[in-house]
Amino acid sequence: MQYEGTGDLTQAIPEALASRLEDDIIFGRLEPRARLTEEEVAAHYGVSRSPVREALRLLERDGLVNRAARRGIWVAPLSLKDFDEIYSCRIPLEGLAAGAAAGNDGPEKAQLLSLLPELERAFNDNDAQAFFQGDVKGSRLIYSLAANQTLTRLINSLGKQALRYRYFAYVREPRILAITAPGTQVIWRHIVQGDVARSKALTEELIHHIWQIMRDVIAERYGEA
Repeated sequence: MQYEGTGDLTQAIPEALASRLEDDIIFGRLEPRARLTEEEVAAHYGVSRSPVREALRLLERDGLVNRAARRGIWVAPLSLKDFDEIYSCRIPLEGLAAGAAAGNDGPEKAQLLSLLPELERAFNDNDAQAFFQGDVKGSRLIYSLAANQTLTRLINSLGKQALRYRYFAYVREPRILAITAPGTQVIWRHIVQGDVARSKALTEELIHHIWQIMRDVIAERYGEA
């Protein structure tokens, strides 16, 4: 297994350590099913086992690690079944969020436009991680602009696992970046222009397209169950 750097986390609260480990899991530095021990994590970050124990509980709550008696703790697996369940929920929810965002006004629209050059640079540099990070920033702006707490809560309930699949799609399948980059820019411009119907429809179409492309890739890499 690999961790991102070391750093002095001696004074860090468990949430800071959980955030560091979360990034390692989402960005694939810690592989699915990789074993995690309190001793190893504590030694790596130079902290006691107490904050590590709490950080791992936070990751378990978010569905990023699994725990079982006498089996220990391991990074949650990825599978086609899990991917299908998440994306079948993401499509209508993200479509509703895009439509609601288009129908509202707020500073988030200007912020979305300001992110477009960042996405374009990442795409031109073929930098999947930078594109992913910009795309996630844009998604959060859209949820904020939608101003629907119930909808945002439902989207967030899909959890950090959804982010793992989104990042996996960008780095494992070159077609995804080629499809998502222009598609996302068009959607964001429709949101800024206030086109509710097109924002919703194009968001649903894009996510559905990604879902279908990625199914075989994920099944081959991680299996169906």
